[in-house]
Amino acid sequence: MNAPLLPALDIRTLRVALGGFATGVTIVTCRTATGEPVGLTVSSFNALSLEPPLVLWSLRLASPSLAAFDTASHFVVNVLAEAQVDLSRRFSSNAPAKFDEGGWADGAGGAPVLAGCAAAFECELASHQTAGDHRLYFGRVLAVHSQSVPPLLYHGGRYHLLGEIL
Repeated sequence: MNAPLLPALDIRTLRVALGGFATGVTIVTCRTATGEPVGLTVSSFNALSLEPPLVLWSLRLASPSLAAFDTASHFVVNVLAEAQVDLSRRFSSNAPAKFDEGGWADGAGGAPVLAGCAAAFECELASHQTAGDHRLYFGRVLAVHSQSVPPLLYHGGRYHLLGEIL
C-alpha cells in the first residue's frame, strides 16, 4: 500500500513556524589551523547528553566558517547575556575584526571564551555529520562556566529579554 502524497511544504511557512520556537543566542568560536579566531552567532544549540557530557549545534553548509569548524579540534559555545546583544549582531555580520569587541580569553584548544556571558561550554569536537543543508557538530564538554545573568533570547526573527511570569 502506498503512502498518501502530501502537498509540497512551503519553505517560508516552515521558516515562520520554526521562528515561533524561542531559543537562546550563542557565539560559537574556534581557531583555524593557523591560530586565527573564528566565531559566529548561532541559535541552533542544544544539550545532548549528561553522561557523557555532550552538546550539539549546527551550521549552514554555505557558511564561510564551515572549513574552520570542520578542522578545529575544539570549540566554545558562549551563551550570551541580554547585555551582549551588540556582540550577537556583530558576530552575525560580515564586520571585520569581530574579536576586537568583548572580553576574550583562550579556552580548551585555544578556542575563545567570552567574559560576561550567561554560560560557556568548552568542548572537544567529538564528531560532525551533514544533515540536509547544515552540518551538525557534536562536542564533548570539557569545562563549563556560568553566572546568574539573564540570557539573550531570539524569537520570531527578533531579540527578546527574559521576563518572569507574574
